Amino acid sequence: MTPRRIAYVLNIFPKLSETFIADELAELQRRGLELKILSLRPPRDEIRHPIISLAGLDKLVEYGLDQFSPAIEQFRPGLIHAHFAREATGKARELSMEHNVPFTFTAHGYDIYRKPPSDFQARALAASAVVTVSQANADYIHRTFDVPRSRLQVIPCGVDVNEFCPSPNAILESGPPRIVCVARLVPVKNLALLLEACAALRERELDFRCLILGEGPGRSELEAMRARLKLEDVVQMPGAANRDTVRECWRQAAIGVLTSENEGMPVSLMEAAACGVPVVATCVGGIPELVLDGVTGILTAPGDPVQFAQAVERLIVAPELRRELGINARAHAEKRFSIVRQADALLELWSAKLQNCPA
Repeated sequence: MTPRRIAYVLNIFPKLSETFIADELAELQRRGLELKILSLRPPRDEIRHPIISLAGLDKLVEYGLDQFSPAIEQFRPGLIHAHFAREATGKARELSMEHNVPFTFTAHGYDIYRKPPSDFQARALAASAVVTVSQANADYIHRTFDVPRSRLQVIPCGVDVNEFCPSPNAILESGPPRIVCVARLVPVKNLALLLEACAALRERELDFRCLILGEGPGRSELEAMRARLKLEDVVQMPGAANRDTVRECWRQAAIGVLTSENEGMPVSLMEAAACGVPVVATCVGGIPELVLDGVTGILTAPGDPVQFAQAVERLIVAPELRRELGINARAHAEKRFSIVRQADALLELWSAKLQNCPA
């Protein structure tokens, strides 16, 4: 039996770059579940996605570690769930032991590949189940941390495919094709490769515009590189954007791109697919499970700006191919990466693992 009350332990809530968590919480709330959010840190002074207030998620949060145990005692959840295997899962495990409440956690990307907790295996064995967002992640966790496959469940994050969808007022493209990248400005996204590819495309006298939506510590370095390559007239970097802006940018995009050196399962590419946008992306992590090479987009080797530019050029010069891949991408997103499907899978997992737990 699925618990009707679930406590979530998160590093920071709300957080602009973690829309997938807000979407998950909002969908579970729509299913009638009662939620309590325990945030290890207060939110940053940044843009907030409208769903936070629309779903009333901001009213469900407790801040301050000294408030967590009393909150659990009063809320009496049937389950504690954490996102990311590091601090949040460590705290969820403590609360689980203290209050005799089972816990699960979702492992994503950096917490698996770049900065995993030293006791990953112990945390996984203590949890009722470990969720991760791609089969590639599950294989890596099993191989690297010796976590039994029986404890791992692959459940990709989902997007609202009713909200993220092709524009209902779609018209024939006018002007240069628009290339869109939604990514944090951090080293793992390797956005320098994207700038190199844009420089190569311009050298070939291709007409295009590129929009990089996102913020991060790499901004000054990337802006300097953009200036050095004389790309200011074709590459825009307006900074972070809320959900509505991101959606409209995807709807206006001809091509989506992502140049990451590693990924779990990037939600930005799910949003692109849901909006019917074909993508060019590096073949790393869970991306091949999301982008079907030659069917919904084009995959390239990581770290190769020449190959990446060639793949983007292929889509720039072939609008009919873009249209075909975009239609396929939309169908793939509806089938595999909707928020409804994600919530169904989570509830099914919790029901199977926790059927003997009191609600």
